[in-house]
Amino acid sequence: MSMIKNLVFKRFNSNLKKTALHDLHVSLGGTMVPYAGYSMPVLYKGQTHIESHNWTRTNAGLFDVSHMLQSKLSGLHSVKFLHRVTPTDCDALSVGSGTLSVLLNPEGGVVDDTIITKENLNNDFYIVTNAGCAERDTQFLRGELQNDPTLDCRWEIIEGRSLLALQGPKAKDVLEALLEEKAHGKALKDLFFGQRHEFSLKDGTLVQIARGGYTGEDGFEISVPNEKAVEFAEQLLANPVMKPIGLAARDSLRLEAGMCLYGHELDENITPVEAGLNWVISKSRRDLTNEEDWFNGYTKIMDQLNNKTYNRIRVAFKYLKKGPAARNGIKIFLPDTQTEVGLVTSGSASPSLNNINIGQGYVEKGHHKRGTQLLVQVRNKFYPIELAKMPLVPTHYYKQ
Repeated sequence: MSMIKNLVFKRFNSNLKKTALHDLHVSLGGTMVPYAGYSMPVLYKGQTHIESHNWTRTNAGLFDVSHMLQSKLSGLHSVKFLHRVTPTDCDALSVGSGTLSVLLNPEGGVVDDTIITKENLNNDFYIVTNAGCAERDTQFLRGELQNDPTLDCRWEIIEGRSLLALQGPKAKDVLEALLEEKAHGKALKDLFFGQRHEFSLKDGTLVQIARGGYTGEDGFEISVPNEKAVEFAEQLLANPVMKPIGLAARDSLRLEAGMCLYGHELDENITPVEAGLNWVISKSRRDLTNEEDWFNGYTKIMDQLNNKTYNRIRVAFKYLKKGPAARNGIKIFLPDTQTEVGLVTSGSASPSLNNINIGQGYVEKGHHKRGTQLLVQVRNKFYPIELAKMPLVPTHYYKQ
């Protein structure tokens, strides 16, 4: 709830954007708060945060993620461009497969985290980035394209489509009931984690479905035309195992799953190595002799990767005793209570772990090993924590 608690108390801005599902959220008793420039539901009437969280872990939850920026990159040099702004080998992706990556500024800092999916053999790519970074992402991507007029590719925002996320162990059953069986030669059971394909709803509406999500559970993100979004959401919610879930549970679910939140665990001063995201730096892109093939920040990032020249690293932690949650900006100390070694970036109670407090943060290299015991200082009191392996709660992805 670290990103949520303060939102509830902010006044609404009349310029807030609304997703196609906004009125449905209100009719369902959603408590609407400003988030990333949108009016979004944080909780729904009749559900506590803990109930919403646990429901998603055991049944299925519907999240409106239409505020995310959907875009498309196409053209002869699409891969070449992606290889400049990300450290991931996008050429190695098969059609219909996607990967988590990061957009990098020239210094190797993370502009945003992103999902990139290869749509066809023409090297068209579907890209999803964060709503809160939409303006910066647009500026960055257009700027990088303008810096090299020889590139034959174009990036454009996808308009008129909503994005709905279904998460939880029963999400497959809920979604499958609304799809044409084996539409386009593909059944939902044939769609694995990280893949995205087109399916038909039973009324003939074409939707793009990606298997994955932000909670650590099996799930799907469905891109659907705005004019169909409300009807589709209502059909999903008609299933008794499905409930609408707001931002509060989304945050605690992702924290348990060890996921980063941009503006907390990631920003333009943090490299993917410092963020513990070494795996997004493809092995095929780590030993590049031709400078023209280097991604942004290549020299710095490879020095950090090969020589461990970073000074801080992202970690997860659990409280060893009861106490108030450590939120963003809380200091981390050695047991001597005098030596500051890091900062918390996110913190919340963990409904899946008997409501013990958990969190993520950055600590100095040398104090980052799993099992290390440190202190967080909350309201002028110290509380013992232990660094733990991510994810803090086991994931249940549907992998091939």
